[in-house]
Amino acid sequence: MPELAYLNGEIRPINETYVPIEDRGYQFGDAVYEFIASYNGKLFCLKEHLDRLQKSMKGLSFPKLDKSFIESAVYELFEKAKMPRAGLYIQISRGVAPRDHAWKKDIKLQIIMTIKKVDELDPKIRTKGIDIITVQDERWSNCDIKTVQILFNSMAKQKAKDQGAFDAIFVSKDGIVREGTSSNFFIVKDKSVITHPLTKNILPGITRMVIMDLARDLGLKPEEKFFSKTDIFSAQEAFLTGTLTEILGIKAIDDVPIGKGKPGEITQKLYKALREKAK
Repeated sequence: MPELAYLNGEIRPINETYVPIEDRGYQFGDAVYEFIASYNGKLFCLKEHLDRLQKSMKGLSFPKLDKSFIESAVYELFEKAKMPRAGLYIQISRGVAPRDHAWKKDIKLQIIMTIKKVDELDPKIRTKGIDIITVQDERWSNCDIKTVQILFNSMAKQKAKDQGAFDAIFVSKDGIVREGTSSNFFIVKDKSVITHPLTKNILPGITRMVIMDLARDLGLKPEEKFFSKTDIFSAQEAFLTGTLTEILGIKAIDDVPIGKGKPGEITQKLYKALREKAK
């Protein structure tokens, strides 16, 4: 099947689907989104993604949208595409209206979805690990809302690529390590799996949540606490988590090796457990 798009109830090939120029998502970034992966023909953590989507909509004062309606539309697109390993993107904007900072209450939400085949990462990357860089966090103060306003994330990602790294992690002005450009960030110290607490400064990642549960199952100690840039260089392991990232071990940050300079034992155990859960 071709890659497909859903636009307000109609499903067509992606290259035949267009969004009106006065869509507020396009003109103001007035939109929220989710990205859901499937494994072996089954959408992973769909409920959790749709719950977060609704929280994001509430955060932008969008009209309430019945979750069962979105769930039905997701399954309609997913089943029509017939892609066992797919990435399904949902974007909901406030709607289409003449350009104005304020909006009228009768604007209709615009619902857009696309589905594409997932290209797996080269297994060698997971074995060898990745290099990342740190960048100062200059994003807006509501990163817990998953909006399409991710320009600074994109710029940070490109900066990493330009420096030959895989990704970047954000560090606050006072030295607190936040998260990656499209992922959450963990360090491992003495069997403690540590990540930033759920504040407005990071996204409440779905994979992040799953990993913390899996860590408990493996007899590890998941912790949510603040840690500094200095702390990461004394960690035994570090990794990123995300829908497509899954779990990706880090071998160096700002050219400084982490632990043994390759993905550690705990990182590998968690990755294996995640793939088992996703079956």
